Amino acid sequence: MSKQKFGVIGLGVMGENLALNVESRGFPVAVYNRTGSVTDKFMAARGGTKQVKATYSLEEFVTSLERPRRILVMVKAGGPVDAVIAQLRPLLEEGDMIIDGGNSLYQDTERRTKDLESTGLGFVGMGVSGGEEGALKGPSLMPGGTEQAYRDLEPILTAIAAQVNDGPCVTYIGPGGSGHYVKMVHNGIEYGDMQLIAEAYDLLKSIVGLDHRQLQKVFAEWNTTPELDSFLIEITAEIFRYLDPQTNGPLVEMIMDSAGQKGTGRWTAADALELGVAIPTIAAAVNARIMSSVKEERVAASKQLTGPSIKFDGDTQEFINKVRDALYCSKICSYAQGMDLLSKASKQFGYNLNLGEVARIWKGGCIIRAAFLDKIKQAFDENPELPNLLLAPEFKQTILDRQEAWRDVIAMSNKMGIPVPAFSASLDYFDSYRRDRLPQNLTQAQRDYFGAHTYERTDKPRGEFFHTEWTQVSQETLRKTGQPE
Repeated sequence: MSKQKFGVIGLGVMGENLALNVESRGFPVAVYNRTGSVTDKFMAARGGTKQVKATYSLEEFVTSLERPRRILVMVKAGGPVDAVIAQLRPLLEEGDMIIDGGNSLYQDTERRTKDLESTGLGFVGMGVSGGEEGALKGPSLMPGGTEQAYRDLEPILTAIAAQVNDGPCVTYIGPGGSGHYVKMVHNGIEYGDMQLIAEAYDLLKSIVGLDHRQLQKVFAEWNTTPELDSFLIEITAEIFRYLDPQTNGPLVEMIMDSAGQKGTGRWTAADALELGVAIPTIAAAVNARIMSSVKEERVAASKQLTGPSIKFDGDTQEFINKVRDALYCSKICSYAQGMDLLSKASKQFGYNLNLGEVARIWKGGCIIRAAFLDKIKQAFDENPELPNLLLAPEFKQTILDRQEAWRDVIAMSNKMGIPVPAFSASLDYFDSYRRDRLPQNLTQAQRDYFGAHTYERTDKPRGEFFHTEWTQVSQETLRKTGQPE
């Protein structure tokens, strides 16, 4: 009896769509779900007429697969993944491989990879982006871990991934937890992108008073430009088009302004702090979701705390164009921060990431897919050691040409009391990065004063440290500076 070439454990939305994607590319699939009724429902609705074998125990599931066994686990991150691995291990043989396709924390993937490789099994921690549609029709895949396991999986993964002009949106990311690390940062950039778009919407609605029809037209037009052509801009335009059947008004205005999160954006911000990498746009996006969640507090505060009451009296189209420019400049900063974090993590953890390839596999299938990823790929292909995306010639010139509009938008938002935390964080990032001197010389003086933490001097080589007894200022110093003794 012929056996199945690929197995999927976990028939949630992503699991069942990935199973169908694999089967549609000519690879017969075995499926297993802990709850048998879920398997029955899947087979009755979608899998019954395809090359899909339903199994109802892990033993039956493993036996149904050809060797080396290729098993994709699509269960909730954390303990459930460990539990499935523990149940599978006694049933597997050397060379078999497990793929964790969930949003696992990269440190967990590091641990699992080392553990399973020591027993002769392969383990791949694979970021998957694209949502339900991407999983079915072609996602962006970010596999890391056991390289030999990836090579065995490569024909299947390249077949099911999204296809763009320069190949499938999948590549071997690197060892250990690198695949899930890249997916984590991808999600952090996604947080930044979504917050920036939300702020642009708020500015256009609250300052110049665009209604949902006008907003739909603006975002649809922006999606035709090479700068902002992207999946998130595209779906934003579609959202403004949708009317609520109950009120006949725009549905988006009936949705509670309290955003959820599953943790990957927060993980990105926390890991950046650990590595000492500045990602203020992404952190601002995480904070914005947290602030949105205290809805009742904000409603109560709105009755006591007032802001400016001025009205916009400028040219509406000119302001719309400025918001577009500010959005693009801020978006560049968000991606620059994400790529900088990947670069620093690659060196810290020995991932040896190819940032040009990372940008390439994000061009299709994933949530942050955008036309300007081609420019990011080109920037890192031309200079793999590029210290920051802001220094790539095209992006540098783009911001230099548009920064006046960017500053005008943020000034107007501040003047009118409209919060734009991600726009502001992006501009602060740019201004901090472009200055050759920041006020942290005073910070270092303070640290040395109260804690003897030492400091470096501008007139001495880097790496030489000094300490001053600040409370014992000499009379000679006072005389030289003209201060009273």
